[in-house]
Amino acid sequence: MASPLGLSFVTSADRWERLPESEAEVAIVGRSNVGKSSLVNALGRRKGLAHVSNTPGRTRLLNLFEIEGGGSLVDLPGYGFAQASKTMRAGWKAMIEGYLLERDGLAMVIVLVDGVVGPTALDHEMLDWLRANQIPHTVVATKHDKVKPSHRVRRVKEVAAGCQLEPGDVLWVSSEKGTGMDRLRSLILTWLE
Repeated sequence: MASPLGLSFVTSADRWERLPESEAEVAIVGRSNVGKSSLVNALGRRKGLAHVSNTPGRTRLLNLFEIEGGGSLVDLPGYGFAQASKTMRAGWKAMIEGYLLERDGLAMVIVLVDGVVGPTALDHEMLDWLRANQIPHTVVATKHDKVKPSHRVRRVKEVAAGCQLEPGDVLWVSSEKGTGMDRLRSLILTWLE
């Protein structure tokens, strides 16, 4: 079993310019309720590192976590479903896009896709935008434990096809069971080198 990433919360900001500088950084994006905060907690093997809510859209700022040994992880606000005004949602979009386009040291964007639901229209929009802007990204499917074992082979192919990827290009994880977490930790450390 690989060790946790050694994550520690540093700060939250409403604009990328207000974050402390980082030599190398990995960002996490995904729709509301896909499990971003749960993933951060699982990566660091610490409950409460990132606040997990039953209400979608609770992450409203750029949340920066320092990684022991160098680099950082940034949890971005989720897209879709949030109970917020159109103005506030437009502000989040500008915050996310500004961060992704302007942040020096951004090495990789982890795009979380719900493994049960599959990629939504909002996920397609994000993937298309990242590809159009040539931003390095990788797709991670969450909730592996919620997919029935008898459906997993088919589901892996469906999610990959929905993201216009090969099945081996999507990493499957379960924050609850720990599936795929060691591999994701290793990948993050590689991206930060």
